[in-house]
Amino acid sequence: MGPLKGADHRVVGGVAIDVVRTGAARVKRVVYPVGFRWSKDMQPVVGTALCQHAHVGFLARGEFHIQYADGQVEQFVAPQAVAIAPGHDGWVVGEEPAVLIEFDFEGETVQRLGFTTAP
Repeated sequence: MGPLKGADHRVVGGVAIDVVRTGAARVKRVVYPVGFRWSKDMQPVVGTALCQHAHVGFLARGEFHIQYADGQVEQFVAPQAVAIAPGHDGWVVGEEPAVLIEFDFEGETVQRLGFTTAP
């Protein structure tokens, strides 16, 4: 959980994000704190009703649940691969932070990883 070599570090809505560029992609370590919920902590910062990012990677620690606009809920418990379509709320479950190692292509992530819309 120490500093990530060569990473751009920032904190947004209480979430610690480390980003490293790797060729045409980025690798991110995202640490969601205990008690985090997107609609409570990030929605006021971002301004959209739901998270519009796709998330693809590996949940290395913790438990995270997401809910799409249609009410569908997905549960992710480390260690587990993660693929989350845009249009969701999400929250940490339990008493430890959730740590996601994520891969993205900035504004092209949804298209390049084959996401269309939320389930």
